[in-house]
Amino acid sequence: MNLPMVLRSLGILLICEALLMVPSLAVSIIYEGYDVFPFVYTIALLGATGSAGLSIKPKKKNIYPRDGFAIVAFGWILISFFGSLPFIFSGVIPSFVDAFFETSSGFTTTGASILTSVEGLPEGIMFWRSFTHWVGGMGVLVLTLAILPLVGANTVQIMKAESPGPNPGKLVPKVRQTAKILYIIYFVVTIVEIILLLFGGMSFLDACIHAFGTVGTGGFSNKNLSVGAYNSVYIEVVISVFMIICGANFTLYYQALKDGIKSIFKDEEFRLYIGVVTASILLITFNIHGTIYKSIWESLRHSSFQVASIITTTGYASTNFDLWPTFSKIILFMLMFIGGCAGSTAGAIKNIRILMLFKIMKRELLKIIHPRAVYVLKFGGKVVDDDTLSEVLVYFFMYMMIFAAAVLIISLEGKDFATTVSSIAATLGNIGPGFGMVGPIGNFSEMTNISKLVLSMCMIIGRIEIYPILLMLFPSFWKKVNI
Repeated sequence: MNLPMVLRSLGILLICEALLMVPSLAVSIIYEGYDVFPFVYTIALLGATGSAGLSIKPKKKNIYPRDGFAIVAFGWILISFFGSLPFIFSGVIPSFVDAFFETSSGFTTTGASILTSVEGLPEGIMFWRSFTHWVGGMGVLVLTLAILPLVGANTVQIMKAESPGPNPGKLVPKVRQTAKILYIIYFVVTIVEIILLLFGGMSFLDACIHAFGTVGTGGFSNKNLSVGAYNSVYIEVVISVFMIICGANFTLYYQALKDGIKSIFKDEEFRLYIGVVTASILLITFNIHGTIYKSIWESLRHSSFQVASIITTTGYASTNFDLWPTFSKIILFMLMFIGGCAGSTAGAIKNIRILMLFKIMKRELLKIIHPRAVYVLKFGGKVVDDDTLSEVLVYFFMYMMIFAAAVLIISLEGKDFATTVSSIAATLGNIGPGFGMVGPIGNFSEMTNISKLVLSMCMIIGRIEIYPILLMLFPSFWKKVNI
């Protein structure tokens, strides 16, 4: 492992976080909040720590796969640690465990909260809380690659480690250029949503906060009742559309600019994603019509918003869906595992893996019927190699094993079944709200500190897709090898 390069990269990451905290400091100054100095202190600490890492001069500037995983694993833990300091210094969240939980939830775009009331928070803290969604949505390390290049380093290993899906790749030959393209698209989508929300009557600060939560598929709101506080069909439609947009693969939008809008619908994963969204909306609409809502349009309004919110792992709520019939809640629970598309800001297992699992299942059934036949599995017209298929199966197994282990740990608290199971599904899948005590009108404040730390790690593990954190646990990962 190239340890000096790992430390230097982490130093650059912390400097990047210090710069990203400046807009929140500006907001606190504009609103004359008591959170000005907490941001100043945190930025100073980040600058000093980051500069210490940046001062390291590695002899070799190459970043190898193990280095990339180490940078990502430690990087996400570090930014969550330092990102929690404004909450602690300002006294908004005096407990370190609670502050770490809130910040981890922000950066991982989970949206789970321990705050029982958010409407009294200072504006700078509120802005930072939601801005972490926007920063973490596309990937903190990807953003670092875009604005602070690691000169001479093989930075594709960082991008692969932060988003280790079954189809990692580059839009253009240079990784930094790829990161720039992704963030330009990301930035444009954010600006467009802010403008549309302003037309809906939101203040500029409210529009920014909800746009960060939507585009980053995070879900933090500055209203106790989330988006439901506005009771606006227009606002719900705008947010729903942008949640669906940001739950899809961002590289498709780059391809659409080059090859036309039809190229998006040629993507198998996108077609599955839209199909699941449509089917779920229709099923829930008919299930809640007549039982929860008298109007079919009211049923369609809330079902479409909640389906978009859950499958994209955003976590906004327009109503208390915990009161819906069991059939509708089961559909939402299943969507917590499916999630969005690879290359999106959404979490969970991802549609591309679900699609490949179905293809693998079909192939194995056909092998039973025709054992001598050779079946080739294709995705997007290209043959999928056995290594990729094996990775999909292993990832699914690891995801379910981590889910089961975390459920067992949280069950020691003695909470009800719905709360226990959905709390893990909601944090590991980066959704936010679950059912029961952690439903859309509840939060995670009543969990013990141990459970909050477990849930925080679930959020980080789910966001960086398991591998970086688990690899840290293997002694062989740390052994020196000749490279």
